[in-house]
Amino acid sequence: MKRFIQLLAAVALLAGLTVLRPAAAQTIDEILSKGTINIGVLVDLPPYGILNAQQEPDGYDIEVAKLLGGYLGVKVNLVPLTSPNRIPFLLTNKVDLIVATFGITPERAKQVMFSIPYSAIENVVFAGKDKKIAGIQDLKGLRVGVPRGTVQDVILSKTLGSAVKLARFDDDPSTYQALLTGQVDAIAETGLTGDKFYDSHPEGGIERKFTLLQQPNGITMRKDQFNLHQWVNTFVYFVKNNGELNALYEKWFNKPLPNLPVF
Repeated sequence: MKRFIQLLAAVALLAGLTVLRPAAAQTIDEILSKGTINIGVLVDLPPYGILNAQQEPDGYDIEVAKLLGGYLGVKVNLVPLTSPNRIPFLLTNKVDLIVATFGITPERAKQVMFSIPYSAIENVVFAGKDKKIAGIQDLKGLRVGVPRGTVQDVILSKTLGSAVKLARFDDDPSTYQALLTGQVDAIAETGLTGDKFYDSHPEGGIERKFTLLQQPNGITMRKDQFNLHQWVNTFVYFVKNNGELNALYEKWFNKPLPNLPVF
């Protein structure tokens, strides 16, 4: 009986260790062996990610994802995401990488690992022309719309706390529409796409107020994927220097790739 109890205890201990053991890191060799890579992308943030006339993912981020797969020599499976589910999809192994205008922040780096920047996005506060908003302190007491879980959400939460009334939306189109329909007093969104949206809706009388942040974006992976991280950094460095990344940026933005920081 004593030996039986000891055996049960050992089995329980092993079971506990199995539960606590982290998922195995996905390496370059594993991806090459599988012959495919699952890359999460946004399709609601033009020109970074859109659905084209054939209802297929397209845009700058999608072309970067395909370029990455070409250098790896594997098939790319594009997995559409929303801003809030980028990290959950990554941590639950639904995707291997994210190429989805994911801003690099210390808070996010507690959960995921970023490559050196491959793009940058300008985050801007938009509001009606009748609103006197020149800086972040002018947002106090206002209801401000943000896409849930974005850099804009984090900055305004940390800087203003309860002094700003944040309205969080699940995607960018909902955020843009909220300002147009008067659900919020202002929004913090991407400059390029915001300009296009409100230029096409001049009846709203919406304009840029100030730039909240110039946000560098990194290709994103799980924290334990050090082998893959080293390769992705090398890939970004290489295509920045040989001009391929700039060519894609000019195709979609009609201007050169901005100077990007490194770390």
